[in-house]
Amino acid sequence: MSIEARNIKRAFGDFIAVNDVSLEVASGELVALLGPSGSGKTTLLRIIAGLETADSGQILFHGEDATDSGVAERRVGFVFQHYALFRHMTVYENVAFGLRVKPRHLRPARDEIRDKVLALLKLVQLDWLADRYPHQLSGGQRQRIALARALAVEPKVLLLDEPFGALDAKVRKELRAWLRRLHDEIHITSLFVTHDQEEALEVADCVVVMNEGRVEQIGTPEEVYDRPATPFVYQFLGDVNLFHGRVYDGRARIGDWEVPVPEGLHVDNDKAVVYVRPHDLEILAASDDRDALKAVVTQFATIGPRVRIDLKRVDSGETIHAEINKDRFLELQIGAGDQVSVRPRRHRLFGAAAA
Repeated sequence: MSIEARNIKRAFGDFIAVNDVSLEVASGELVALLGPSGSGKTTLLRIIAGLETADSGQILFHGEDATDSGVAERRVGFVFQHYALFRHMTVYENVAFGLRVKPRHLRPARDEIRDKVLALLKLVQLDWLADRYPHQLSGGQRQRIALARALAVEPKVLLLDEPFGALDAKVRKELRAWLRRLHDEIHITSLFVTHDQEEALEVADCVVVMNEGRVEQIGTPEEVYDRPATPFVYQFLGDVNLFHGRVYDGRARIGDWEVPVPEGLHVDNDKAVVYVRPHDLEILAASDDRDALKAVVTQFATIGPRVRIDLKRVDSGETIHAEINKDRFLELQIGAGDQVSVRPRRHRLFGAAAA
């Protein structure tokens, strides 16, 4: 079941939550709506679910207009951040609930309900907890039960709103790997909201980056991370250094650096901002300073096989964050107070106005 949102707008008083957003989710795709708080991602998800009404625009399910359809007609499964399990019901009863409350002519027989619930509990690897109550489960187990309950009514689309947001980091990491494996097994069209960049990049087939009610970029995890379309995407998806300079003769000059400027992007004497991720910076011995910035090591920290280094530019005093592998760090034999040369292996250039 494919999903399409066309020119969706939604305002709450003077606040525009969703501002002319369009996107498509292909059948069987797992898509992340990623953005900071207030970016409009949850409002958009609720509009797709039918829990909110758009001020304008259309929602289509498999090419058919569902804009005025209710939640039940859309046949969506919804998983909330805080589980929303019935505390007085066992795990089995929670999963069976949606099947038992169907109209009599659509309700499966008791044996069919039992078989389906047990199959779903086995699918989420919790069949051994069927007789437990929610308060007897861990947070990760409760969220997997919430997912099983959403799947019980055979939704055409699965919508998840910050499904792992209330869990600790270790459990979140385990559950997102589990969700990816589960999706690969059942292939239900899924759309999930998150503000966690790592979660979106690790789990989703496609990432929709939102900011202030608008879509900044849509692409695969590799595309949005390696080829950010806007300064916002660059800064939101991981750490980044900003280097300010000016353009002369088709090149942006930042201290002793010179980087080529794409044709037509700038004219001479324009301000330019070069974006470089910490792991895309090359650290060189101080003597090897061709096309490089001079900087002094202020501190460093070893994190497994990587070393994070903070440096201070000699020319401007600005801080630079770099990350190199441990072997390279040992090879350089540098420490706090040592001077080095720094230059980018990869970068992206934006105009100062964009930044």
